[in-house]
Amino acid sequence: MNKPVDTEKLKPADYATDQEVRWCPGCGDYAILKCVQRTFADLEVDKSKTVFVSGIGCSSRFPYYMDTYGFHTIHGRAPSVATGVKLANPELDVWVVTGDGDGFSIGGNHLMHALRRNVDFKILLFNNEIYGLTKGQYSPTSQVGTRSPSTPMGSVDLPLSPCKLALGAGAKFIARTIDTDQKHMPEVFKRVHAYKGAAFVEIFQNCIVYNDAVFASFTEKKTAADRQLHAIHGEPLIYGKDRDKGIIFNPKTFQLEIAAIGENGVTESDIVVHDETNANLADLLINMTGPDVPTVLGIIYAQDAPTFEQAVVAQVEAAQKNGKADLGAHMREGRTWTVS
Repeated sequence: MNKPVDTEKLKPADYATDQEVRWCPGCGDYAILKCVQRTFADLEVDKSKTVFVSGIGCSSRFPYYMDTYGFHTIHGRAPSVATGVKLANPELDVWVVTGDGDGFSIGGNHLMHALRRNVDFKILLFNNEIYGLTKGQYSPTSQVGTRSPSTPMGSVDLPLSPCKLALGAGAKFIARTIDTDQKHMPEVFKRVHAYKGAAFVEIFQNCIVYNDAVFASFTEKKTAADRQLHAIHGEPLIYGKDRDKGIIFNPKTFQLEIAAIGENGVTESDIVVHDETNANLADLLINMTGPDVPTVLGIIYAQDAPTFEQAVVAQVEAAQKNGKADLGAHMREGRTWTVS
């Protein structure tokens, strides 16, 4: 007799553990956690084949709260551990959770090479432009002038651009989203889950204690429409509360510029159409910065490419066919000694 099949749809709570979630009240990490759990429930992700790997920092508590496999590793080394996990079992769905300090300070070298190699795991970079866990020191992404315990007179460092570094390192998938946007984040996470390769996502995350409202200029509801540009493949780069502004390409400067649709002869046909497979366009969009420039969100760049673990597995299989895969025999070939 056939057994009845349980067709009950998975819920976000099915991906939560029994651990008390311990972040500061109001921290943006709560919103990201809930969104990941909701996205996994929508996709009915197999928990037995999913692994979260983190380093050190507030964001790195993430594996404790996901009812999947997980590793809480050492500072900055999450990409290295995740690479080992993926090579050991390429069938696993591996996610790396890191912060702007963990990922770009002590872990910058590891993150860069994971992106360059195109290892098939998903990287969620929580960017709050501050060190939260160690009490508010400035980080590699902090803006010039940031006052903190380590920069009491204001930071003089030029901030690092996460997406610019990712593109420069050879990343083939780059996206941006915001911790409080529970409508946009799942759309990005679903694309990330489906992508085969190193998928890098910068999440603008609010640290309510040490760097509160640092992204308010483009995340506040009253200004969001005029300060956010959602890049959608195949659609013109238009934004604004009245959808009356867009991005045009200036052939004289080879730069993108803001234009008001309906003014100075500019029509919707003049607006650049987003092509997420175009690395040059991605570079221009990432470089758009300034007080009057919108922050580009969504899938900025996505290009299929062979993955690192595919190449490694193929190499191992080739070695096995050539009869050179016996480690014991290899260690015993040539001159050997027996110690008694």
